[in-house]
Amino acid sequence: MDVERIYLDHNATTPLAPEVLEAMLPCLREDYGNASSLHWFGQRARAAVEVAREQVAALVGAQPSEIVFTASGSESDNTALRGVAARAREPRRRIVTTTVEHHAVLRTAEAMRDEGVPVELVGVDAEGRVDPEKVLDLVDERTALVSVMLGNNETGVIQPTGRIAQIAHEAGALAHCDAVQAAGKVRVDVSELDVDLLTLSAHKIYGPKGVGGLYVRRGTPLAPLVRGGGQERNRRAGTVNVAGAVGFGAAAVLARQRLEADVVHLRGMRDRLEARLLALAGAALNGDEPRLPNTTNVSFEGCEAEGLMMALDLAGVAVSTGAACAAGGVEPSHVLKAMGLPPERVQSSLRLSVGRGTTEDQVDRAAEIIRTCVERQRAR
Repeated sequence: MDVERIYLDHNATTPLAPEVLEAMLPCLREDYGNASSLHWFGQRARAAVEVAREQVAALVGAQPSEIVFTASGSESDNTALRGVAARAREPRRRIVTTTVEHHAVLRTAEAMRDEGVPVELVGVDAEGRVDPEKVLDLVDERTALVSVMLGNNETGVIQPTGRIAQIAHEAGALAHCDAVQAAGKVRVDVSELDVDLLTLSAHKIYGPKGVGGLYVRRGTPLAPLVRGGGQERNRRAGTVNVAGAVGFGAAAVLARQRLEADVVHLRGMRDRLEARLLALAGAALNGDEPRLPNTTNVSFEGCEAEGLMMALDLAGVAVSTGAACAAGGVEPSHVLKAMGLPPERVQSSLRLSVGRGTTEDQVDRAAEIIRTCVERQRAR
């Protein structure tokens, strides 16, 4: 029997906005040139990419020349960490990041440590927030880069990124921010954050999958991760994904135009859902304000999250137990573990993230379905 499906996993990905699809279609039909080609077809593609670059730059207050198009947010994170490390020289080689970063940062840092790059991890408090003073204790003349995300992808907790960037700069280090989850949900301005590098991804803001962006402040020393041709001002080789870049640009325009309205709507839907879930006996919130307006992470005492998620999917409600990149694995959330939550609470937690199209009726029906599934699992 078909069920009416409710999507509450917008932190994993967002649906493609109709306006974005319309912007992309000409690039998929007639404007198929290679943006590096010098002929008419190539120059039309190049012009479309440069407009998109301006649009993405405007989303974060950057100059167009400071935006590098990549294939994903993960590639952008890898480029930031490895690109800085490749240009670093003794004694300034250390990378400092946190225990709650996205795997694209954490696993890259772990791999770099195995390769001989000094790496330090900063812990978080019980709400999942980094104490800048702990960063201050680790950053010195040996530090090359400090990488701290803006909004956490699992709890929505917003980090004091601006203050941490200030600490990095005072020690002569560079600052990187993964803003993949924050862009389009809160104001993101590279000048206000004072970061040297910042990661973005199109499919988190109602754009296409397969295209990301990296802001690189003018003058920042950075070696390319992908080598080959001279695309992206020699910062990322490979033929530019023209349709993806154009879609990213269109999504960025929408994100800027709709930011205030989106924040009001997202917070309203998130709070409505959260209130209904926390009214259930044994439910507890993981992470506290300030948070992204669309994200909630709730544990349900006496439940097992993976089984609960599968039961909800059968009932038509899409949620997650954490980052989408960890799907298929049985590891408990590294974010909740880093917050010091007991194992039984970590293993009973769901992440729910609302979006532009989420309605009050969907929230209410989802909350009732979750209640039913929680009670059934507890009864078993």
